[in-house]
Amino acid sequence: MLADSSLKTIWPTALGVVPCLALRLFITRPFLMSSSPRPGDSSSLAPRRHTSGSALAWSGSFTKPPPFPTRQPPLISISIPIPTAVGADAGPKAGSLSRTTLAGAVSRSFPPLDRAIITSIACDVVARTGNPLSRQSTTDLAQRARDELNKPISRSTVWRILDEDAIKPWQYEHWIFPRASNFFEKAAVVLDLYEGYWQGERLDPFDRILSSDEKTSIQARIRRHPTLGPASGRRRRVEAEYRRGGALQYLAAWDVQEGLVMGRCEAKTGIGPFGRLVEQVMERPTYGSAGRVFWVVDNGSSHRGEASAKRMSRAYPNAILVHLPVHASWLNQVEVYFSLLQRKVLTPNDSADLRELELRIRLYEELTNSQPRPFDWRFTKYDLFMLLQRLAKREAAAKAVTPGTR
Repeated sequence: MLADSSLKTIWPTALGVVPCLALRLFITRPFLMSSSPRPGDSSSLAPRRHTSGSALAWSGSFTKPPPFPTRQPPLISISIPIPTAVGADAGPKAGSLSRTTLAGAVSRSFPPLDRAIITSIACDVVARTGNPLSRQSTTDLAQRARDELNKPISRSTVWRILDEDAIKPWQYEHWIFPRASNFFEKAAVVLDLYEGYWQGERLDPFDRILSSDEKTSIQARIRRHPTLGPASGRRRRVEAEYRRGGALQYLAAWDVQEGLVMGRCEAKTGIGPFGRLVEQVMERPTYGSAGRVFWVVDNGSSHRGEASAKRMSRAYPNAILVHLPVHASWLNQVEVYFSLLQRKVLTPNDSADLRELELRIRLYEELTNSQPRPFDWRFTKYDLFMLLQRLAKREAAAKAVTPGTR
């Protein structure tokens, strides 16, 4: 499924279940064809270790909660905004010395045992509370904590205690597990391409790598009332009620090495629209005269199976279609561009008609290409192998404690 995007740490968990592994996916910039070992080298057999640097990471690592002070904390400087005529927080910052810390302030009223009780209440299976709830709000948790601790506690304090906890089983994320039997073999081919290798050989400088897919059913939502601009103490207001003004499909190819995007809007997806995208890209001299052009795609109906690979090679002999395994869209770099498009252009969805919607998409494409910057993709096949190993161990452990599961 990264650019100037900000990805939050993922904790894919279900209520009352041990948290699943979060994918450590590093995506920053710039990128490719660095001095990396060849797959055939003996030194490349060990998984590489990464340093975070300036990378934005999806990390599955756990961190310890802040320790509780057993003695007076050292003096720290606290910045206090000085009110001015410009705004409440404008002006210089005045420094003062204080021995009060956030963790210390909370721990004095709620010692570690109280905090552990609050956490256990949040981890409790909701069905055991006797209420018809699938999730508990901070209000629900605060009420139960008051009854359990026999003293007052606010919603904000409950939230703060839970936010500081290292493992949060009360949170969940939707998660797509790899299911193809040859998942690693097919995904490793694509991850090797991202590192500059094809079938164990270093890519030629004139070879190109394209990541392609479709962003489907982008609706033009025509609001029944005009959007109100922001005002003092009020956000911009977008009318919730709308009528549908149709939908379009955005097909795009992302140049993995250059950070360029080439796309087109169509009324529908399918073999024909994808063929027109291929023609639009391959007719450019950069790709038409390239040694090889690798097209990384998923198994969607527009480009599924060996037939689509043969169809592409007949039209353009230097084009090679490379399929990802099922449930591997998160390894397709164009999905990163689509996520940026969704957040920066399509949210909130407020377009007068399809023409305006298409214009906004095209303008963002031009804006991206005005300063092309490739993603620095650091997730390798070694990382994938370790991920699959951990998932397999966790699945085996889950089956062991739950007899009868398959």
